[in-house]
Amino acid sequence: MRDADPRIVLGLHRSRHERRLLTGALDLGVTAIDTSTNYLGFHSHEVLARMAGDLLPKFRLSTKVGYFSAPGGAEHSLEPRRLYGAVEEAARVLGCEPYVVFLHNPEHSLHEGPARGRESLTQACATLEEATTHGLCGAWGVASWNPSPMQGLIDATTPRPSVFMVRAGLLVGIRTLDAADAVAASWGLDQSMVWGMSPFGGSTNAPVWDRIDPRVLLRDGAGLSRTQAAFRAAYELPKVGALAVGTDDPAHLSDLIDALAGENDERAIQQYRNLLRDRLRRHPV
Repeated sequence: MRDADPRIVLGLHRSRHERRLLTGALDLGVTAIDTSTNYLGFHSHEVLARMAGDLLPKFRLSTKVGYFSAPGGAEHSLEPRRLYGAVEEAARVLGCEPYVVFLHNPEHSLHEGPARGRESLTQACATLEEATTHGLCGAWGVASWNPSPMQGLIDATTPRPSVFMVRAGLLVGIRTLDAADAVAASWGLDQSMVWGMSPFGGSTNAPVWDRIDPRVLLRDGAGLSRTQAAFRAAYELPKVGALAVGTDDPAHLSDLIDALAGENDERAIQQYRNLLRDRLRRHPV
């Protein structure tokens, strides 16, 4: 069994929630898992508690609230009472207090202008802060797929999360990268308090990974595969202290752990970001 490494979080977004994956993760030293109330058709918490309730205390488990089951699918809400009730429900169904509860994609409900958006975001954050104070979770955070709508909404009245989770990796556009940096700076969060997610954009089998060689972004990537190099580079796009990555194969997880031995070339990473910015200027749409 390997020593625990806090830089990798096992994401369960597309996972089949199999027990062997969790035991395999523990054997590899991956002791953080991330899910959400709406994963697995709103059954993720229930399934985890049923098939691995004895394992959950061995993990730092994070989950998310913000989506609610509705006729025909799901709806998003930042209404404080619904959010607080969702945190209570998460702790009850899981049978343990989550390590972190994230406010899930608040940008989906921030379309009523800056003043109303600032008020909604502040109240939602305050609700999760209250739930943490009442012992329903160890800490709270914000997870955002597109943080751009949050820019300019954070001020001195907005509670400060312990963790901010954003998209990371080579498939993230410069607008999202810059927005993630700006929002983290608005809250005064350092790199260790920022998590990345979806470093492969959903699949390592996408054609794009056959067309690019991310090893050019590492100081010495000769010993790593393209997938491993893409994963390692994602820690700098944007700068994050941990990455949530999904898989149903412990062997894939082991390969990603091995990728952490690689060293990013910060100059090459900056040149890559400059290229993205230049491309946006030439093609703004």
